[in-house]
Amino acid sequence: MRSLLFVPADSPRKLEKAVTSGADALIVDLEDSVALENKAPARQSAAGFVKEALAAKPRPYILVRVNGLATGLTDADLDAVTPARPDAIMLPKAEGGTSVVHADAKLAVREALNDLPDGHIKVLPIATETAVSLFVAGTFAGASARLIGLTWGAEDLSAELGAHANRDPQGRFLDPYRLARALCLAGAAAAQVPAIDTVFVDFRDEQGFRRECEDALRDGFTGKMAIHPAQVPIINEVFTPNAEALARAQAIVDAFAKNPGAGVVGIGGVMYDRPHLARAVRLLERRIEPAS
Repeated sequence: MRSLLFVPADSPRKLEKAVTSGADALIVDLEDSVALENKAPARQSAAGFVKEALAAKPRPYILVRVNGLATGLTDADLDAVTPARPDAIMLPKAEGGTSVVHADAKLAVREALNDLPDGHIKVLPIATETAVSLFVAGTFAGASARLIGLTWGAEDLSAELGAHANRDPQGRFLDPYRLARALCLAGAAAAQVPAIDTVFVDFRDEQGFRRECEDALRDGFTGKMAIHPAQVPIINEVFTPNAEALARAQAIVDAFAKNPGAGVVGIGGVMYDRPHLARAVRLLERRIEPAS
């Protein structure tokens, strides 16, 4: 998934607009964008939207961001949305693999009650929103077959740390959040799942947003979350491999296929080793975007 667009579950207008945004995935939000007094009607709105969105062809991948496990609201969220059969839930304020195991157990019970195949609903954790989570970001590997990636967040983390800001005047993340970003990237690699970059809240700053997308791609992220439909085309453009990159990757794969015992191959005067091959294979896999 390149682009994952957040949409408040209690805004029918925004939900309708999101379907035509071009995003690879929609995150129907029951957490931060929904006030406490609106949680109950938002759950029903989310369930109705998920059912309708899943019936469309083609359609985006559909996630529901539930409330965190510590809030006491997760069970009611899952009771409402599981019958609608979302593709996945986004698990906020996850604290390592144990949080995913906990969510897995909750989902397994509800899947059984709703005649869904075991493991149908996947989990995408937000891995860095609490101080504790930073110390367990490397524990997601093997936690659950439901795990489809890792992403990270800076807004809740900055509140927990008591920070006055999480970016400098130029819009770049400050050190504590650069650490969180790096831990998410490493944690995802350790768990062998994609790493998805966090949101850029100033949606009017197109130049800064593009720069952050390009930085994320450079460092190993495979996609980015969006808070506004206007951000989606930029994400899709940046995270879609261009023809030149795909041709180079294919040449590396072909060269190793012709020399299966080689540790290094030469192409056009440049030497490529096995890590280059692994990177080329991952790039070629991204030619096909999720679709239904």
